[in-house]
Amino acid sequence: MSASPVPLIAQTWDRLRRPVWLYDPQTSRGVYANPAALVLWGAETLDELLARDFSVLSPAVKVRTDRLVALTADGGEVSERWTFYPNGQPFTVQASISAFSMDDGREVLLFEASPTEVDAGERRAVEALRHTSAIITLFDRDGGRLFANPAAFATYGSDDVAFAARFADPTEGEAMFTAAVAGQSMAGIYPVVASDGRRWHHMDARPVIDPVTGAAGVLLNEQNVTARVEAEMARSAAEQKAAMSDARQRFLTDMSHELRTPLNAVIGFSGLLVEAGLEASRTDQARRIHEAGQDLLTVVNRMIARPDAEATEPGGRPEESPATETNAVSAMEPETESPALRVLYVDDNASNRTLVRAMLATQGIACETADDGARGVDAAAASDWDLILMDIQMPVMDGVEAARRIRALDGLVAATPIIALTANTLDEQIRGYFDAGMDDLIAKPVDMIELLTKVTQWGGSGWRETVGAGAMTGAD
Repeated sequence: MSASPVPLIAQTWDRLRRPVWLYDPQTSRGVYANPAALVLWGAETLDELLARDFSVLSPAVKVRTDRLVALTADGGEVSERWTFYPNGQPFTVQASISAFSMDDGREVLLFEASPTEVDAGERRAVEALRHTSAIITLFDRDGGRLFANPAAFATYGSDDVAFAARFADPTEGEAMFTAAVAGQSMAGIYPVVASDGRRWHHMDARPVIDPVTGAAGVLLNEQNVTARVEAEMARSAAEQKAAMSDARQRFLTDMSHELRTPLNAVIGFSGLLVEAGLEASRTDQARRIHEAGQDLLTVVNRMIARPDAEATEPGGRPEESPATETNAVSAMEPETESPALRVLYVDDNASNRTLVRAMLATQGIACETADDGARGVDAAAASDWDLILMDIQMPVMDGVEAARRIRALDGLVAATPIIALTANTLDEQIRGYFDAGMDDLIAKPVDMIELLTKVTQWGGSGWRETVGAGAMTGAD
């Protein structure tokens, strides 16, 4: 590569014993070097030096060079130490750097260097300071910047950004700086405003003495922790969203139970009164109560999403008769020659127990009750039942746990059909019922037709014979 045109003053620089060279920061290449500089750079000839591409230097050196361009742009001069490794060994100089205008109009950097002796420990400290990713800045007691390492320059640019001005909230910076000047070390994570936008930095400020002037100052050590903070914020937001979802789930569960339980009694008993053969005016009043309860149930269903039973219940939901209720009940008269079904109903609400027993009694179905899950398990084990109706939300033991324990009992009782009879009918809840071994679901408020249909189907399904045949086959 041919040497670039050099200024006439280079003839004088060639005779100097101190290294002098010109560097073009735009092309990242040298422009000129006198013989002393060639020795400093470990180059045999000027052409060899000018052929080198300095763009492959470390980011710290690139940032440092950009800083020199900014500081010398208006005619300023910078004096600082540089360490070179011409033969793999460090060579430290005190360099004066200024801007120089080439004959072709280019602005380059003029380096004039003088060798200097530097203690080994100090040399290592300086190099570490220049190449570390930590953002190090020394301020005077008024908050003005005295020194910034390349990482600080890369973060905040060439502007003399005062201590407090780095903070997104300058009052936080002022408080930290005041404490440090007073002799107290301060540290914390704060939002800052860097050249490339808002960041989160861990800021560590402590009182120091300026080694040049001996005056009190403040050393600020910053670490960019934006990725960590944003990840934590994202995690916190996700947890909050999950907590809100859980709270909503609990609200829907509680609301469903608290509203459907009294509605079960209102709709159920009023329906029985409609069928009780009262005088016409009383029957009309009972029908109005029943219709009002149904209207209120419609409102509840709009508030609380009820899953489609056909998508979750095995075998699908039985179709309801297009006939009236009064007709539906009479059409399901029990066959006198068949033995009455025996049903165990477990529910902690006395009104619910009374209502279901009354509904089942219209078809001659015998129903015994238990008022919590634990007693329900005991009752299931103590007698022979065609079917078990199981509430879910109960004290002592809930219906899901009771179903699991019944399925774990010995003998035929473990195969007894279990129908969840509950106001808790969200999709996830229903899956839990089936996972526990339940066979079907009836939602509260109880529809009398659905109750009688499912009790008759499951209780009279001949499950004992099926289970017994399976046991015999297994024994063979």
